[in-house]
Amino acid sequence: MRKVIALFFLALFFSCGKKIIEKPENLIPQEKMVEILHDLAILNSTKSSFSHIIENRGIKVMDFLYEKHRIDSAQFSQSDLYYASVPLEYQAIYEKVEMKLDTRKATLENATKKRNDSAKKALEKRKDSMIKPKID
Repeated sequence: MRKVIALFFLALFFSCGKKIIEKPENLIPQEKMVEILHDLAILNSTKSSFSHIIENRGIKVMDFLYEKHRIDSAQFSQSDLYYASVPLEYQAIYEKVEMKLDTRKATLENATKKRNDSAKKALEKRKDSMIKPKID
């Protein structure tokens, strides 16, 4: 019984690397796909936070994304489907997207911290200049 289970998991493991869907002619390269998915994640988070502004300005997130990266919806869909059919490649793409998002988050947090520290110093300086010792 253990041999059957081991064979099943071995077959499952090797089947994860097989390409189920044929590679499209206009496949988006992995690095560009990382950029696109990174932008998509940011746009979707922006859309969820500021949907009223996006709607009022008539911005269509996907159209913006396609125009920015000079792709069309069919190319994106085919490429996404292809990479999804190759789990190890898809996972590698999403790990790179996550790393880019984490780096961006750290950069923004650092900039916010610097701005806050600068504002605190300016406030302290202003308070110090406003408090003058009394001279008798």
